[in-house]
Amino acid sequence: MDLQLKDKIIIVSGGAKGIGEGISRVLAKEGAIPVIIGRSEADNTATVNAIIAEGGKASHVVAELTQPEACEHAVKEVLSKYGKIDGLVNNAGVNDGVGLEKGNYEAFIESLHRNLVHYYLLAHYALPALKSSKGSIVNISSKTAETGQGGTSAYAASNGGRNALTREWAVELLPYSIRVNAIIVAESWTPLYAKWINSLPNPEEKLASITAKIPLEKRMTTTEEIANMTAFLLSARSSHTTGQLIHVDGGYVHLDRAL
Repeated sequence: MDLQLKDKIIIVSGGAKGIGEGISRVLAKEGAIPVIIGRSEADNTATVNAIIAEGGKASHVVAELTQPEACEHAVKEVLSKYGKIDGLVNNAGVNDGVGLEKGNYEAFIESLHRNLVHYYLLAHYALPALKSSKGSIVNISSKTAETGQGGTSAYAASNGGRNALTREWAVELLPYSIRVNAIIVAESWTPLYAKWINSLPNPEEKLASITAKIPLEKRMTTTEEIANMTAFLLSARSSHTTGQLIHVDGGYVHLDRAL
């Protein structure tokens, strides 16, 4: 299926590693031009070079998205280079373990900036360009907003906010034919996930216990599977889909654990 994404300019926050890297690579394979926004020039450059080596197009902007002014600067950089924005993938963030017992006001607010506030700011600053292109927004979210996890209040709250903003923006942006959807991720293998697993006393045992609870094929969702859905939602092939929270999770959240 031709997703009609050729030469579309798509911002991907946190697009250099993990799920974001998977999204950037798939978009490039579909002919789009992902623009990675992330704090590490080395990581950004490595992913851009890998995409180019595979025959795709990509570029990047270095920005620390926890700083509100950096969000505005990043969008301006994209517009200065390309003159348009056709899509936005809000993806950057980290499950940082700011809990109710082990947390405080400052850490909670910092986590909201790390995981939620830049979603709003990137969309806000990109909105005039998205109006012109009738573009699309995809917010990457997490099961923690629906299932809870324990010990990660700020991250769970951020994902609840991501889900709420998805539906709110879908309504607000109807007059401009801008579609807004979210992908809910459950268990997906990324460098951050590997770091967490390997910090535990029995990482292999813990990983086996997690994958055993994933109904479809007892395996984790790949970053490419999340990326494929992201590309579809950004494309004209999903032209009447908006305000949806789509779970790409092998049935983890909604199917019976007994499976």
